Amino acid sequence: MKPRSPARAISSSDRGHGPYLWRFSPLERVLHLMVIVSFFGLVVTGLPLHFSHEPWAAFIIRFHGGVETAGVIHRICALITFTYFFIHIGSILRKLSGPDRGRMLWGPDSMIPQPKDLRDLLQMAKWFAGLGRPPQFDRFSYLEKFDYWAVFWGIAIIGGSGLLLWFPEFFARWLPGWIFNVATIVHGDEALLALVFIFTIHFFNGQLRPEKFPLDLVIFTGRATKEYMEDEHPLEVDRLQHTGLLEQRVAPPPPHGLYVAAAIFGTGAILIGLTIAGLVIWASFFK
Repeated sequence: MKPRSPARAISSSDRGHGPYLWRFSPLERVLHLMVIVSFFGLVVTGLPLHFSHEPWAAFIIRFHGGVETAGVIHRICALITFTYFFIHIGSILRKLSGPDRGRMLWGPDSMIPQPKDLRDLLQMAKWFAGLGRPPQFDRFSYLEKFDYWAVFWGIAIIGGSGLLLWFPEFFARWLPGWIFNVATIVHGDEALLALVFIFTIHFFNGQLRPEKFPLDLVIFTGRATKEYMEDEHPLEVDRLQHTGLLEQRVAPPPPHGLYVAAAIFGTGAILIGLTIAGLVIWASFFK
């Protein structure tokens, strides 16, 4: 494999030599795309209600065509959210019923926190303090697991409270009225917390830190060079080599059209997300 061409120099997942290796399945990539689209849709239609006193909130609502249109878009994005959530739950249940169910509960393919994750966290702290080397990760790092569970429980909390507010007459048959006041607070504040986290911490870890800047398109293309994998997930590469499974993970380079579309989409998402985060921080702390 030749060094990456200038046309593909934008993504850190193309750095260096070696064959491309599959990292994410088509289903994982589609679900992540659904997460992005629905999350941005929910943010730009729900955030103006939280900051209705800000001029930029009124501009966003006018851009949508009014409060009613924003409400329709918000509910459509909520349906997309519930769709990918239950598809993901279904894929987990299918794997748990198969012969590889142990890998879903423990080991390198599991998203369940394990003792190694705690050791990696402590080793990372030592590295930051100049007292050791950085930790070596397998398929998923503790940072990726934290992101995963934050989204998982965030959907449960925000989605559950959102359903109460979407169908208040239905749920009021069994629930006391004060529950809806709590749901209003929880829905807005938890969504605001998710917004700030995604558009700052997650963007930095996944896209903007020096090793990945300006973009990492692996979640869109599903593949990365072996050198990238050896840098980001060296234990996974070692494990695949020792078990003789590395050749099964070899992938062709990303198609040019997919690469360009992913680069444009990713750049736009980052710029919009950082702008929104900046507006929220300014409105919350500097006005």
